[in-house]
Amino acid sequence: MAEAHDRPQPSRRFIGAGLLAALLLGGCQTIVPRGRDGGPPPPPVPAQPEPAPVPGGLPNDVARHRVALLVPMTGPNAAVGRSIADAATLALLDTGAGKVRITTYDTATGADAAAQKALADGNRLFLGPLLGEDVRAVSAAARAARVPVIAFSNDATVAGNGTYLLGFSPAQSIERVVGYARSKGMTRFAGLVPTGAYGRTASAVLIRAAEAAGGQVVAMQTFDRSPASLKAAIGRFGREQGYDAVLIADGGRIALQAAPMLKKTASPGAKILGTELWATDNAIRSGGVLNGAWYASVPDAMYRQLGKRYQARYGRGPYRLASLGYDAVLLTVRIAADWKVGTPFPERALLDKGGFGGVDGAFRFGRDGIAQRMLEVNQVATGTPVVVSPAGKGFE
Repeated sequence: MAEAHDRPQPSRRFIGAGLLAALLLGGCQTIVPRGRDGGPPPPPVPAQPEPAPVPGGLPNDVARHRVALLVPMTGPNAAVGRSIADAATLALLDTGAGKVRITTYDTATGADAAAQKALADGNRLFLGPLLGEDVRAVSAAARAARVPVIAFSNDATVAGNGTYLLGFSPAQSIERVVGYARSKGMTRFAGLVPTGAYGRTASAVLIRAAEAAGGQVVAMQTFDRSPASLKAAIGRFGREQGYDAVLIADGGRIALQAAPMLKKTASPGAKILGTELWATDNAIRSGGVLNGAWYASVPDAMYRQLGKRYQARYGRGPYRLASLGYDAVLLTVRIAADWKVGTPFPERALLDKGGFGGVDGAFRFGRDGIAQRMLEVNQVATGTPVVVSPAGKGFE
């Protein structure tokens, strides 16, 4: 288990967009905490001796909240898990979160076992796991112990009953890009979706989003991600009614294969749309046949600043999902300001209608446990995508 080191007591005021930007741009400069009303900083707290370890090996904290970070640290997803854990540590350093102790537990050796160990160690909040199947494995035990789970998955089926999803929602991404396309006069939509759960969700959301925006879906084809199946699905579009825009509900590499073929169908001038998967796929940065296509994602500007600081500290670039670890810690630190040590985590605070801010922009949790996010619409260009519709700054 990797454990983050402690830092001085943070300010009780939330790190909002302005201060967060300053943190990311400020390199390694020291951030001086200030009082609640912007006055002088509180007097320093005298150093306390480290408590003796409990039988499990962790210090018996009486002044800090114990929070578990559950991510894969070994196995095939270890690099992503390490990136999330490192970003979480960076957030602790940036905020000076002296009231929070975060301990990392490896879910690759068994998510249920990791959760049981974390509960036995006295953790009152879980950040993670990453995979939907691992969220299922830990949620029941966590719920019985009154420990909320803020997971990094985007699998909506595991949300609710004390489990909150911080992952990027494909449904929200499709709704946003379809709404933007409709605002530009497009009314007839088509969908090219993979077989499986993601494709079924994308199909249903596309139909719902098009109708809600005043448009309609006039064609829908599925494929099994093989080149032959993709070609056959696109070929069937030639026999469908004309459409103004076509959603490719898959990653950038599939989109790069599909785009040239789509341009030869019955609607060769149709706008190509993508999902949040494109934001984490560097393949689209080659531009080419996808130049001009639109997709919706969380804002990327502050993440790029985080990436530079991460690179400077760790000597390597982060995975895109590292921002979830950073923002989960920011959220924890904000709530910890009014969370009495030794008591259960105040879960109701997660349902603040005004939402929260972080590297990935503004978000808030609904009653269903899914993070509602402010998304931007990007246009693919060679190199860095161009923002054509900025994300909102907050919630009313």
